[in-house]
Amino acid sequence: MLRQREKTVSFQAGALSIAVHAVLFIALLISFDWKATHPVSIAEVELWDSLPSPSVPKVQPKPTPAPEPIVKNEPKPEPVPVVKEQPKADVKVDIALEKKLKALEKEKAEEKLKEEKLKEEKLKKEKELEQKKKLAEMQAALLKDDLRANEKALKEKKANQQNDALKRLQQQALADDKAEGDQQASSAKAAANAGIIDEYQSKISRKIRSNVNKTLCGTGNPELKFDIGLLITGQLSDRPKLIKSSGSTACDDAVYRAIMASEPLPLPKDASLFSQFRNLKLTFRPNEGN
Repeated sequence: MLRQREKTVSFQAGALSIAVHAVLFIALLISFDWKATHPVSIAEVELWDSLPSPSVPKVQPKPTPAPEPIVKNEPKPEPVPVVKEQPKADVKVDIALEKKLKALEKEKAEEKLKEEKLKEEKLKKEKELEQKKKLAEMQAALLKDDLRANEKALKEKKANQQNDALKRLQQQALADDKAEGDQQASSAKAAANAGIIDEYQSKISRKIRSNVNKTLCGTGNPELKFDIGLLITGQLSDRPKLIKSSGSTACDDAVYRAIMASEPLPLPKDASLFSQFRNLKLTFRPNEGN
């Protein structure tokens, strides 16, 4: 499209140049005609070697009138219009322009490819981020489900333990009632079992004493008392209560920790004797037997 336009402009420039040259040529022809020479009248004069005789009258030649100056009415030259010649289409310029256009088209195509590539990479990254987000959501949902399942299992376990404890308490109550009835019915049997009770109380004290950090109780023979509640399984029904302190907080804490660490405490197999161990008041001498 650009080359067709250049051809039209070149054609117009050529035609205008020819017209200007024709005007100049006509002006030159007129200039030559103005400078053409006109004939001049010349008087002929005869020269004599000697003067003629006086008889012969001397003929005086008529003076030739001086030629009038010829006034040339030269026409003023018309002003030649200045015509700006349009640059001629050059093949090299066309080739360079075509190469430049091709280079521009190539750059545009490369930029378009780069933009498309950047768009593809952006879409790919967005897709990956979305997938990661979905995966994280799925993992969070699974973790939440696991926590719920664990919480449910813990609740069920706790409920089962409570049910078991309730059953044990019922059994203990029945056993206590039975033991009390048996004790009232037979004091002799109670006296016989007194030795067993003392034996297991000693076993309980020894087990607790073995878990006491005796270095915290000094070198003397401190004494302290605890009130302990037991279940039929030997587990503590409640936290131990300090009734009498040894005078040393460190020693009291050491015995307290030893009681907690000694579960389950030894109990006689005879359930009828459990009533003697439900509430124990134990006296401890941590350094006894050292």
